Amino acid sequence: MERHVMADKVTIADVARVAGVSRQTVSNVLNTPEVVREETRQRVLDVVGELGYRVNRAARQMRTGRSQLIAIRIDPDRDGINGSVLDRFLHGLTDAAARSGYRILLYTADDDRSEVATFEDLLGAYEPDGFVLTGTHHRDPRASWLLDKGVPFVTFGRPWGEEAAARHPWVDVDGSAGTAVATRHLLDAGHARIGFLGWPAGSGVGDDRREGWARTLAEAGVDPTGLSRATSDAVADGEAAARDLIDSDPGVTALVCVSDSLAVGALHAARSPGLAWREDTRPELPIAVIGFDDTPVARAVGLTSLSQPLKEAAASCVTLLARILEGTETARASAASPAHVLLEPSLVVRQSA
Repeated sequence: MERHVMADKVTIADVARVAGVSRQTVSNVLNTPEVVREETRQRVLDVVGELGYRVNRAARQMRTGRSQLIAIRIDPDRDGINGSVLDRFLHGLTDAAARSGYRILLYTADDDRSEVATFEDLLGAYEPDGFVLTGTHHRDPRASWLLDKGVPFVTFGRPWGEEAAARHPWVDVDGSAGTAVATRHLLDAGHARIGFLGWPAGSGVGDDRREGWARTLAEAGVDPTGLSRATSDAVADGEAAARDLIDSDPGVTALVCVSDSLAVGALHAARSPGLAWREDTRPELPIAVIGFDDTPVARAVGLTSLSQPLKEAAASCVTLLARILEGTETARASAASPAHVLLEPSLVVRQSA
């Protein structure tokens, strides 16, 4: 067949002919890709791209009763550091959704109440098939609302305080395991009094990351009491908290931080003027700093940091949600015994520790 065909003239039969498959297979790739082998699916998608075939989404929605849209909130960029985490997750989610035949619908909301109101608006105007919630927290009203309405969703983040009785699927990264690895790395390097810079108590993510540090110190015979500081997630606050901890306990030679924002602030406190690492009374053991999230800033300044497997997390969110949307798992079954995925971060070692 001549492959240089005008896109508006390309039909599903053309795609099938060039790909060497049936029209039903092409339809399956476009509508229910999970039933097609990966090799065949990729071959069909390559031909779709080459010929410029465009799916009539309006017709498909009328036929299937589904919009093929997955909605997720985007948050404002706070300090230019940790905002990159959600950006990378969104990129992975968009890619994973596209491979499964879905599109991402973005929305904004200032708080939980306005987000629930946005749910209603979106369901009325765009009819998304499901939602991915981020920024989960204790007694999250967003999850409760979606559960009550029977709207399919998955969360990137645990249902804090309700993990054992979770009523929806979730994906998360094990922050406790990550800070435990970071603390052991510092202990193995010869550090004993290792401080922690975290967020105020009550944050599920922050409390989880603090627990890994405290448990690992205790297992090594070091009492963590007095070795932590809690503050808001800003570089300046991280610097102030680090200075306070270091000044109050000269024996502190290393810091594990709940985020790269606090870690960058800690580096400011731990460094001498210029680019040299600040050295205390033990020049052979300068103050070490480890962050969390492995942001581009961490890479730029040589900060050792814990990296979240965001691409894998995003793909897992799409997989869990697709099981419900595509009938392999009913919403009722999901609520009765929801699946969850807990991933482990990895330590990226650089100059700071």
